[in-house]
Amino acid sequence: MVLLPAGSFDTAVWKKLLPDLSNEQVDALWIRILAEISKRTGAACLTHLAVNEGIPAALRHGTPEEPGCGEHEMGADHAPENILRSPTGLRILHGDFGPAPAEDTAPDFERGFWASTRQNGVFQTWAPRWTMFSRGNIKEKARLLNFRDRKDVEERQSQEDAWAVDLYAGIGYFTFSYAKLGMRVLCWELNPWSVEGLRRGAVGNGWSVRVVKDEHDLALPMKEVVSGSEQIIVFLEDNRRAAQRIRELSKLDISHVNCGLLPTSDASWKDAWEIATRNKAEKAWLHLHENVGVADIEKRKEDIEQYFSELTTHDNSGSSARIEHTELVKTFAPGVWHCVFDLYITRSSTII
Repeated sequence: MVLLPAGSFDTAVWKKLLPDLSNEQVDALWIRILAEISKRTGAACLTHLAVNEGIPAALRHGTPEEPGCGEHEMGADHAPENILRSPTGLRILHGDFGPAPAEDTAPDFERGFWASTRQNGVFQTWAPRWTMFSRGNIKEKARLLNFRDRKDVEERQSQEDAWAVDLYAGIGYFTFSYAKLGMRVLCWELNPWSVEGLRRGAVGNGWSVRVVKDEHDLALPMKEVVSGSEQIIVFLEDNRRAAQRIRELSKLDISHVNCGLLPTSDASWKDAWEIATRNKAEKAWLHLHENVGVADIEKRKEDIEQYFSELTTHDNSGSSARIEHTELVKTFAPGVWHCVFDLYITRSSTII
């Protein structure tokens, strides 16, 4: 598969040429482009071509949300929020990308077109018509794979009993980094196509995985859900249930909580704090993803520390938190960076 950058074929030359070509000529053009790219890159036979547009913040009028993930009212003057980050702007040029979105139908995973890649030695797969894939996250995935708590490295040589929580799992972008480190992972995701991609990707990496999605499984006590040996447990539901579910368990050794939603993950911060501070471990990290103007990064860091400082005054966890590092992952737009703020949480008895 080839995904061309946004704006491809939007220049005046292409807009003048393409309408004058027959369907057969246009199709021959796409096939020739695929053949040339394959020749130049040494890739296997390329069969699918599309233009990768940005993920819209709202769904277009008349574009149905994927079934089974909540209903959204659409007013006369605005479209519903694209909470699943569906790539509804994908411009398919050549190849069968699977069935188009349809209302009131269950996801047909077998008829979908699945692409795959390997980054940092980790296999990932996704359905381009239904879920996004961000190449630029490779840097952050690698950072997590090499993440070492400078204060804990001598104390914790093994990750066998460690857990991570991923509140925006997607197809397993960061979930898989934690799994590769040997942790067990609890994760949440709303998009059923992303959950299926995560499941397939976990299997492809040799990790056991449990998907908790139907009414019966979602009603099970958490002790029963985590009692198996699965390395990854993913809930197909709103992550607002995460803190409540983890509260049902005896305290876990949770060393990382990932909040990977853009442009901001702040809606999950309070729950992430509760998850980390009700933790068996005395130290934990929150990884908070944000889009921030380059001139505002330091101010945003201060605002985040102030927010969590205020939380410490309203609970009895005896915890303290500070930003230990700000990672600039990639540019999101001119003058705007995708940042990850690493918030280090310690209990008062362990503060140095």
